[in-house]
Amino acid sequence: MIINATDIGANETIQADICIVGTGPAGLTLARELSHSSIKVCILESGDALFKEKTQSLYGGEIDSRAYPGDELLVGRCRQLGGSSNFWEIQVDEDEGAQEILHVRHVIPDEIDFQQRDEIPYSGWPFQRQDLMPYYGRAHKICQIGPLEYSPQFWETSDRQVLDFGDDRAESRIFQFGLRSIFFQDYVHEISEANNIDIYTNAHVVELLTNDVGKVVEKLKVAITADTSFWVAAKNVVLATGGMENARLLLMSRSVRSTGIGNEHDLVGRFFMDHPGTRFGIFKPSSSAVLDALGLYDLHRVRGTALMAKFGFSERVLREEKLNNFCVSLMPKVKGLETQSVVYFRRFTQSLRKGVLSGKTLGYLKRSLPDFADVVNYTGARLLKREQPVYGPSRGGWFDLADRNQRFFAFELGAQTEQTPNPANRISLGDDRDFLGNPCTKLTWSWNPCDLESIRRSQEIFRDVVSKSGLGEFQPQFELDMGGVPFVVSTHHHIGTTRMHGDPAQGVVDANCQVHGVANLFIAGSSVFPTGLGFANPTLTVVALATRLADYLKQQVEGC
Repeated sequence: MIINATDIGANETIQADICIVGTGPAGLTLARELSHSSIKVCILESGDALFKEKTQSLYGGEIDSRAYPGDELLVGRCRQLGGSSNFWEIQVDEDEGAQEILHVRHVIPDEIDFQQRDEIPYSGWPFQRQDLMPYYGRAHKICQIGPLEYSPQFWETSDRQVLDFGDDRAESRIFQFGLRSIFFQDYVHEISEANNIDIYTNAHVVELLTNDVGKVVEKLKVAITADTSFWVAAKNVVLATGGMENARLLLMSRSVRSTGIGNEHDLVGRFFMDHPGTRFGIFKPSSSAVLDALGLYDLHRVRGTALMAKFGFSERVLREEKLNNFCVSLMPKVKGLETQSVVYFRRFTQSLRKGVLSGKTLGYLKRSLPDFADVVNYTGARLLKREQPVYGPSRGGWFDLADRNQRFFAFELGAQTEQTPNPANRISLGDDRDFLGNPCTKLTWSWNPCDLESIRRSQEIFRDVVSKSGLGEFQPQFELDMGGVPFVVSTHHHIGTTRMHGDPAQGVVDANCQVHGVANLFIAGSSVFPTGLGFANPTLTVVALATRLADYLKQQVEGC
């Protein structure tokens, strides 16, 4: 049942076996696994079915960074039923309805991404990839994507095959794509029909209160307005509010310790990571035959599964060169019309046509400015009725164009890269207050010098691979930028702020996602990742970990 929290009486207390805070993919997956059981579940969601600017403003705050996008607190996540799945916007097919063409990217991380590496400080998970494989299988079904198969050769067809560089340093990677609507539509409806689950909307959790020694969460304070609130008392509590908000809630809960819950070692909020999106360079194929061999690297469908291949390096190269993991995607380039700045400018104008003027809309405009000349060229092309679609990681179809060899002269390569865990990159509480009277988020972010060197070295190696292959020319981005700091596009992958580790002095949660020292408090989502898991989009792993946590909680509550 879905209940509007404004209908709950002030100071009333709601009882539950398990309370889940948040209805993003982590919270919804956990709730589905617990549905139609004897476990009474209470779900608290700050938003409701419709996006509201005022509710979204609770995500506001301050970003202390010279490189990270300044609007990320508001545009990188969504305070609404379904969480940030509402913001996913990958377009696979142009002939389907508006809701159906929006997808999310899924991939299983590499084995090396779970392992401890001496060259990457704070790396290593308390378990390995093979331990999660059964849960990845379940996650595939939940995300409604194809088979548990990521070998590029498995997805080859007669006209779309793996590009052979003739060099084992370079490898191809497969991403699968699933519909976003299953989360904020299908699963919200499905869970609301379960007789053991109640979803409370417009329910703003502002504090967790523990017993006198801080070992058990006794209740949650849920604000309706700045002056009105009610309580939830649950045997177990799961925070599933995202990579930033999970940390903020722990830091705001100061009834026993001034540092917040789970923060005895000053780890809550630290190690914030993203998968910074950067320009990698320009690839110019040596012939039309090379361009014709790139079909696997465009968004397309094989046997009903939406997928795309990208380039990366082998594990051997990553270890020998001490590199962060990464992948690069192809964005076909028409001079002045196919750059990332134009993509953002298009999104800005599309939002204005819909009558939407928000922080996210203005963020699109800001991100279009670094290549203002491209935007001018694009605008002129529109006035002359020569506008062309912008293809790339979020829109497929360029390989199917009959005139692709005449239209595209090169490819801009966009990188999604691993970020080294760094305790200085963090979420903390700022000086400003939201409309409920609580401290706003402060995000501190900077490049690690080793990350910049890894990006530069990766570009150098890729240039050498392309040069020796005879497939074309590659100009690294660091040359195009004349040595400047890479321009960053956030992938909205907020990771690491309640990191997982067996030692309480090195992590906020243990291998079961339980907050160290708090018997009934758990955290779901990418905030528990101790590393960025290479370049991998986190959703599939988030869903896998949520199914694993559900199994553990069932044993705890039902004893089975």
